[in-house]
Amino acid sequence: MKPGFSPDPTVLRGISGGAMDAPKKISQQETPTGPCLGYIDDKPDHTLVLSAYFDYLSVQVQSSEDTTLIIQGPGGNWCNDDANGKNPGISGQWLAGTYNIWVGSYKRNQYNPYTIRISESQ
Repeated sequence: MKPGFSPDPTVLRGISGGAMDAPKKISQQETPTGPCLGYIDDKPDHTLVLSAYFDYLSVQVQSSEDTTLIIQGPGGNWCNDDANGKNPGISGQWLAGTYNIWVGSYKRNQYNPYTIRISESQ
């Protein structure tokens, strides 16, 4: 993905949750973007490859249930819970590189459908 991608927003779908405690998986309790909470799968739900630097990019989760977001990529880990109501999201400047994305649930082995909207629009 590179700046000016289409369609904007790009929409991804998945099922949140898993058996792994998110803070243990990424060895962090908190990041500058929020707390690392919930249960996730061992493998990422999505892999996002950015071929160039983004001055602004937003990754927003939408689900009918309360979910968490963990992103691991160039420069470290980013977590969020409840950026928009009970839906997590992370936005700002992004370096080029590969990002692993997990969407977590609050209870171990609780699985909920979600969509992720990736957008350059502020």
